[in-house]
Amino acid sequence: MRRLTLALTLLAVVSAGVCSGAPAVSAASGPAAGGLSRGTNVLVVGIDSRAGLSAAEKRRLHVGGKGCNCTDVMMLVHLSQDRRRASVVSIPRDSYVEYASPAPAPEAPGAPAEPRKGKINGAYALGGGPLTVRTVEKATGLRVDHYLETDFAGFEKTVDRLGGATVCTDRPLKDENSGLDIAAGVHRTDGNQTLRYVRARHVNLRPGDLGRVRRQQRTVNDLLARLTVEGALSNPTRTARTARTLLESVRTDARTSLYDLIGIGLALGRLRAENTEFATVPIRLFDHRVPGVGSTLVWDEPRSAALWQALRTDRPLTGDTRIQPVAQTPAPTDPARIPVAVDDATVADALRAGGFAVTDTPASAPAARPAGGPVIGYPAGREEDADTLAAALPGARVRALPTGATSFTVTVGTDPVEVRTVTYDRNIADGAPVTADVLRCPDIPPRILDASRP
Repeated sequence: MRRLTLALTLLAVVSAGVCSGAPAVSAASGPAAGGLSRGTNVLVVGIDSRAGLSAAEKRRLHVGGKGCNCTDVMMLVHLSQDRRRASVVSIPRDSYVEYASPAPAPEAPGAPAEPRKGKINGAYALGGGPLTVRTVEKATGLRVDHYLETDFAGFEKTVDRLGGATVCTDRPLKDENSGLDIAAGVHRTDGNQTLRYVRARHVNLRPGDLGRVRRQQRTVNDLLARLTVEGALSNPTRTARTARTLLESVRTDARTSLYDLIGIGLALGRLRAENTEFATVPIRLFDHRVPGVGSTLVWDEPRSAALWQALRTDRPLTGDTRIQPVAQTPAPTDPARIPVAVDDATVADALRAGGFAVTDTPASAPAARPAGGPVIGYPAGREEDADTLAAALPGARVRALPTGATSFTVTVGTDPVEVRTVTYDRNIADGAPVTADVLRCPDIPPRILDASRP
């Protein structure tokens, strides 16, 4: 009976799972804030607050340090006008934007303040939810119809009340800052473990905000799917009961009533997986340094503008090549970070021209070569990099190197070798628009993680 609460609460509290230093983003100057748009836009934020947490609770939740009284994650949920499609867009917390002007006090209207720029998560510290909403509207040109806010203190309880979450990874993930330590596979996690999963930034694989945001999207996607399957959003009566519970744990703005929450819940419950999509605002600069602000993220102006325009005109994000250009040979990782020794000078030159860090090339070809195509040797734990190298060498065979190896090897075989130029785009690798059925964890029985693990 509390499933709608938990679904929408999750959208909010999953945002509250971070507090370490990450880069910020510069918004393109766009249409006037809060312009007319079709459909319904719900801004869901999680606040980094440790208020009321004891020292023991901070240790248990692995959330030491001071809260910043800022938003850690934002999700803009767009429901189409016909209620047959939903787009969930994550806005990185370190987006470098121009803040909206604070509302002047009625007794002292005065002249408007000079525009200020900073990380988008700082708008909350300057003016709470109202300034956060206006800043998002200014940066995106979209109207925000409803606003939901919570802090991460309720995240653990929310997930536990739901019966846990399902998380998945195709590589082991470990992050000492959040306490995350899980093996490859699909896992059923409790609230504490799920919090570590969605907070982790310093993972051994693809550190940073985009990978973390994608994990948050996966978690939300799984929980919404479970609520739908269980019938928790199936009729107005059940949805109304859970909406009332929602108001006990999530704060809303004055424009968001119980009836609004019921309508949102019913719409979410009727959506098909292929009509629900998740995306992250495309980034152009991942470490834009601003004096007095720090490391920020700068949006890719044309691609982010296309994303907001698609939402404004109520169109899908997936398949829009203005948001996600189609690469002829996409690569999951950056070839410049792949050291590789090649035993053929011509192939080595071609890979080097394609951006790979070729480290060694023999002066002469070996006397004998293996039959067939090239053979790629890769160090343990770097399977995704091996996939990138294999994309550049179609038909290559991939084999793990002995323990202790740190570089990749390419052994050319007897067949002619084709070397393709691969395209690496972090936005495509970690934040491209995808539908819920693509993002969902594999449909295999999850392993239950031991709750006693640290």
